[in-house]
Amino acid sequence: MDNSLFLMLPFFLTFIYIFTISGRRNRRLPPGPYPFPVIGNLLQLGTKPHRSLAALSTRYGHLMSLKLGTRTTIVVSSPDVAKEFFSKHDQLFSSRSLPDTTRIMEHNRYSIAWLPAEEQWRRLRRVTKECLFSGLCLDHNQQLRTKKVQELVNHVRQCCTDEKAVNVGAVAFTTILNILSNLLFSKDLAQYDSTSSHEIKDVIWGVMEVGGKPNLVDFFPILKPIDPQGLASQGTIYAKRLFAIFDSIIDQRLQTRADNDSSTQGDVLDVLLNINSKDESEFSINEMKHLFSDLFIAGTDTVSTTLEWAMTELIRDPKKMKVARLELIKQTTQNNDMALQERDISQLSYLHAVIKETLRLHPPVPFLLPHQAIRDVEVEGFVIPKDAQILCNVWAIGRDPTIWPNPEAFMPERFFKGEIDYRGQDFELIPFGAGRRICPGLNVAHRTLHTMLGSLILNFDWKLEGNMRVEDLDMEEKFGLTLPRNVPLMAIPMKL
Repeated sequence: MDNSLFLMLPFFLTFIYIFTISGRRNRRLPPGPYPFPVIGNLLQLGTKPHRSLAALSTRYGHLMSLKLGTRTTIVVSSPDVAKEFFSKHDQLFSSRSLPDTTRIMEHNRYSIAWLPAEEQWRRLRRVTKECLFSGLCLDHNQQLRTKKVQELVNHVRQCCTDEKAVNVGAVAFTTILNILSNLLFSKDLAQYDSTSSHEIKDVIWGVMEVGGKPNLVDFFPILKPIDPQGLASQGTIYAKRLFAIFDSIIDQRLQTRADNDSSTQGDVLDVLLNINSKDESEFSINEMKHLFSDLFIAGTDTVSTTLEWAMTELIRDPKKMKVARLELIKQTTQNNDMALQERDISQLSYLHAVIKETLRLHPPVPFLLPHQAIRDVEVEGFVIPKDAQILCNVWAIGRDPTIWPNPEAFMPERFFKGEIDYRGQDFELIPFGAGRRICPGLNVAHRTLHTMLGSLILNFDWKLEGNMRVEDLDMEEKFGLTLPRNVPLMAIPMKL
C-alpha cells in the first residue's frame, strides 16, 4: 500500500479535529467530557461502553454529549430524557446512524432496521406486519411455535436421561432459529445435536460478531478504503454465505412452484413470492433476502440471550425458581394439560415479572440501534445537532438507583407494585425501543420467551455442570450488538 497515505493521515485527522472542535464550541451541546485531539472521547468508552457511559452520566448528566472520532454522539440515560427523544420528538430522531458494516451488500438500502423512516421503510413495515407480526398472523402460527417448543423440551428431556449438560443459550438459539425458518420457509435450518446444521448458526453468529466490534471506520470515515480491522471484508464473507443460503431456498421454491402451480406451502416465502409475481416493485427478491437477514439476525440472538440470562438468575436463586414453577404447575393443572400453552401467558404474573426483571438487568441490546437527528432539535435547553448519533443506554436506565431500589439485585417481585411493561410506553423499561422505531417483532418475542422459559422451568429442575456452586457462577457479560454471557450457561436438567 502507498506509504504516502499513512504520512498524510495525521494531517487529515488534525484538520478534522480542528473543524469539529470549533463547531462544538459554537453549539449549545449537552455537557460531556472534554475530547482529546483527533480521537475525541474514544478512550473513555473502554471494553464495556454501556458501563463506561453509565458511569460518565452520573457526572455529566442523563443527557450527555461525546465526540467519538469525528462523530458527535448524544447519550440518553434516563426515562424522562428518552421520552423527550422517542415520544415528544420521535419523528425528528427517527433516522438511523449507520455503522459502516450495514453498508455491506447495500444492506442499509433495503433493511427495515436501518432504512430512514420514509416511504420504503413504511412499505416494508406494512408488508411485514401483514405477513408476520399482526395478531391474526401470530394466532395462526401458534401451533408451529408450540411444536418447536415441545421439540426443545424433548431434547432437554433426553439430556436429562443421559445426565448431560445443556448449553442453555445454544439450545434456545436453535429453537428460535427453527421457529423462524419454519415460519418463513416451512423447514428446519438447524438440529440440536447435528454438526451438519451449524452453517446457518455460524453465519449468524459471525455477522453478529462483526457488527458488534467497535469499528475505527465508524469514527474516522477517511479510513474506509483501508478497512484497518478487516471488518468489512469479514462481514462481506458472512453476508454472501447467508445470502447463498437464501438464494438456494428461494430458487428451490420457485422451481417447485413452476413444476406444480397448485403446490404451495402457505408460508411467508410463498406470500412474498405471490406479491412479487403480481408486482415486482412492491417486493423484490433482493428485498426478501435482506428482510430474511434482518429477521434471523435480530430475532435469534436477542431472545436466546434473554432466556439464558433468565435461567441463570433463577438457577442462582432456587426459591424464585420454585415460586415460578408452582405458578406454572397451578395454571397448567387447571387446564388439565401439563404442556404450557400461549393462552396461559396472561395468567402467569410471576413469569411475567421474571422476564421483565431479566430485561431490566440484562437488556439484549444495551444501546438499542443508534438513532440520528434529522435536523437541529432543542431538548432540555440544549441543541442536538443535525446528523448527531443518538445512543439510548437502556442498560444504564435499568440500573439507575433513583428508579429501581437495590438495582443490582434480581427481584421479580418489584414488578408486582406497578404496571410497568416493556411495550414502549413505560420509558423506565424499553429493551425493545419505543416510538416508531420500536422492534416490530416484540409480540413474537413476548410469546416465545414466555413459553420457552416457562417450559424449561415447568418440566425440569436444574443444577450447574460439575457441581459448581451458584456463588461461583461467572455473571460477566460480553459486549457486542447484544449482551450475551461471557461464559455460556451449562446446566444439567433433572427430573422433578
